Amino acid sequence: MGDSVDTDTTFRPRWTQRRREAVWFYVMVSPWLFGFVVFLAGPLLASAYLSLTDYDLLTPPRWVGLANYVRMFAQDPLFWKVLRNTAYYTFVAVPLSTVVSVALAALLNKPVPGMRVYRTIVYLPALVPLVASAMLFGWVLAPDAGLVNRALGLVGVHGPAWLLEEAWVIPALVLMSLWGVGTGVVLLLATMQGIPAELLEAATIDGAGPRQRFFRIVLPMLSPVILFNVVMGLIGAFQVFSQVYILTGGGPNNASETLVPYIFEEGFKNYRMGYASALSWLLFAVIMICTAVVFRSSSRWVFYESEVRR
Repeated sequence: MGDSVDTDTTFRPRWTQRRREAVWFYVMVSPWLFGFVVFLAGPLLASAYLSLTDYDLLTPPRWVGLANYVRMFAQDPLFWKVLRNTAYYTFVAVPLSTVVSVALAALLNKPVPGMRVYRTIVYLPALVPLVASAMLFGWVLAPDAGLVNRALGLVGVHGPAWLLEEAWVIPALVLMSLWGVGTGVVLLLATMQGIPAELLEAATIDGAGPRQRFFRIVLPMLSPVILFNVVMGLIGAFQVFSQVYILTGGGPNNASETLVPYIFEEGFKNYRMGYASALSWLLFAVIMICTAVVFRSSSRWVFYESEVRR
């Protein structure tokens, strides 16, 4: 008989298309993986270890267990004031910035001559470096010569010493936060212009007025972008640093001291890096909890066009 052919064995090329694509994927992503491990995951794990030690940057860390966390919650009276200041700033600045952003986007969506100029003006402050903005607001909020108090004086109101009074320093920082809402306005405006005109026309034919069209159609269509702005605003507000460091230095009487400046002072001024690492992990936990709460609640107020509600 002739030579038999082994039908059980088949030729499989060593480098299939799928395997080549996988290899090239890991080659291309390797710089990011290296940066993630070296500059993020490594420092993250190191800070977790340092939060359980007494470390002054000059001598080797000494293991103290949960002592830093016990000190944070039970022995450091300034911590609670700092946490309260941070929460006050965050939960006032983020909702206010969100409302102002939506209002400005609605105004900038009107068919008014010269609207491109107005849109540019609204976005320009977001391009100004934060340090320059802080220096500018130091002058704008000055007690006597500041533009805000001069404007209030024109209507017979005696303005406060914004950055020098404990009761007004956080509102002053919140006022400054409104200076940079341009980025959120651009995102909302782009989404607003993408709303199908047929929906608004149909609502008009059915007798819906401008207010009903805005709250029943426009606002639900904007809700995914509002969610994004709220989450990013929360993260940024909890990490506020430059404004406090430049304008007030945490004063007066620690009334404007927030978590990130406090972490900086504990770590690099007081040489308590272990305690600063514990504070950093507390800040991380607070941001994660607040973000999770926002995402958890989003199912009630965020509308997605392709979503089918049950």
